[in-house]
Amino acid sequence: MPLACQKDAIGSRFLVFRNRDDHLDKPETLNKQANHMLKIVRNLLLALVALLVIGVVAVWAPDRPVEDLTARWAPQPSQFVAIDGMNVHLRDEGPREDPEPIILLHGTGASLHTWDGWTEVLKARHRVIRVDLPGFGLTGPTKDGNYQMSAYTHFINSLMDTLQIKRAILAGNSFGGDVSWQTAVTYPQRVSRLILVDSSGYATTAASVPIAFKLAQMPLLSLLLSNILPRSVIESSIRNVYADPAKVTPEMVDRYYELALRAGNRKAITQRFAQNKPGQNETAIKQLKVPTLIIWGGLDRLITPDNAEKFHRDIAGSQLIVFEKLGHVGHEEDPAATVAAVQAFLGQ
Repeated sequence: MPLACQKDAIGSRFLVFRNRDDHLDKPETLNKQANHMLKIVRNLLLALVALLVIGVVAVWAPDRPVEDLTARWAPQPSQFVAIDGMNVHLRDEGPREDPEPIILLHGTGASLHTWDGWTEVLKARHRVIRVDLPGFGLTGPTKDGNYQMSAYTHFINSLMDTLQIKRAILAGNSFGGDVSWQTAVTYPQRVSRLILVDSSGYATTAASVPIAFKLAQMPLLSLLLSNILPRSVIESSIRNVYADPAKVTPEMVDRYYELALRAGNRKAITQRFAQNKPGQNETAIKQLKVPTLIIWGGLDRLITPDNAEKFHRDIAGSQLIVFEKLGHVGHEEDPAATVAAVQAFLGQ
């Protein structure tokens, strides 16, 4: 190719490339591209907001008034009794002539329903009283926000006065066990025997803590949970305290979930965690002189079995039975096996 022609060809290519660059640099082209990107970002943001709204709606769970829950969770023989300024939910079954009734106290996040299995067996021969403790179940929060242990032991004393019971056998699981033995320390004349089921009492480190308990101990997150509570959080927490999670039924999750929504309960559990620390009064355990049965789940990861050995060591004459295949709530997970141990203890 002649040199002049080569130059012209190169020049033509240069002009083409320059013209293309000129086209890209035009303001209207840049504006179109910017607008296009803004549209994409805006659509993404709208999609994220929509997903967020859908997610919030799915877990939106405001407080529910107690009246909305009583039909399902307080049929006969439930009753509501005025005690310490509260309308207390309880069930009182079995022979009234029993001189020393059994009072059953549930653990954190639970309710009197956790003792259904034991009650069905025990009420044939014993007067059995189970109660939703202040801050839980259908009883709901205290009037003054006091969840110190002294308030709970005073409550048990008032409960017994109201029901005209002089002495009783106290049985409690977890926090309910703590209330039981501390009542026996504070009011020794009123407690004839103790049954402690995976009871709290010592300063201890859990191998695994239910997620609901973790959230309740975080003030900022607990405020968020005052109107938001995924059902999955409750289900996960129940499964965490069972040795065999397959035993956790949808009906059981319904009960724990709906009673957690009872007006005031979520705030109450946060306050109770703040006001009650395990081990605050553990030196008093050695003062107990009443016959005591200690029942423990060998697979309890919340209050591990070494705590059972501590109770057994510190309570003179106590009996210890470990159910190797049960978790933290053995009375609920296997009521038949655990209540049989109770019957043998009471028969003595």
